[in-house]
Amino acid sequence: MKVLVVEDTPKLGAAIREAMTRAQYVCDLAPTIEEAQSLVATSSFDLILLDLSLPDGDGIDFLRELRAAKIHTPVIVLTARGGLNDRIAGLDDGADDYLVKPFELSEMISRCRAVLRRPDRLNVEPIRVGRLLYDQRSGLVTAENYSTPLPRRESQLLATLMRRPGKVCTRTHLEDSVYESSAEVTPNALEASIYRLRTFLTAADAGVEVRTVRGVGYVLVASEHA
Repeated sequence: MKVLVVEDTPKLGAAIREAMTRAQYVCDLAPTIEEAQSLVATSSFDLILLDLSLPDGDGIDFLRELRAAKIHTPVIVLTARGGLNDRIAGLDDGADDYLVKPFELSEMISRCRAVLRRPDRLNVEPIRVGRLLYDQRSGLVTAENYSTPLPRRESQLLATLMRRPGKVCTRTHLEDSVYESSAEVTPNALEASIYRLRTFLTAADAGVEVRTVRGVGYVLVASEHA
């Protein structure tokens, strides 16, 4: 799952991104509303963590803009504005949760999981393809009768392919789901992850394989020997 953190304090932003990465999320960081708008326009996010006091405006205005545009991505407000009226205003303007600074990163992660579990925000039914199971609540992929877990990046890559079984996922779509927007992705990085993913699928006897669609991307299909 991919998360956008809109936070202008470098130390806090870095701490949040590190915590989200440890919790198996792909995380982009935007220190301004303008950068957040640009990222939302070009990438798809499962969750937004939003500070309110930003250098180029009020985060509440950005939140209203999202909802006016029918963008229903869950938003958790992270702010020092802890008054009752502030909290009410934030929730009424479209926030899904409201967390007052200072807060514990562990509580923030727990609130993220809680928001993403809500059935009106996410189809929580697990996705099964072959002998693989993708738990949309935890974001983890597991294989029947195989205990070795996938590394985070390959797990996210496989989850993206499992959402579209039998349909081609472009390189751009796959890279966007796995790498932060600011990351410098080497030309062969995706191929290396696909190679590790194929090794896992073979070892796990998963009943599916990743095929290359030359010049376009990759597709998850049933294995010929399944």
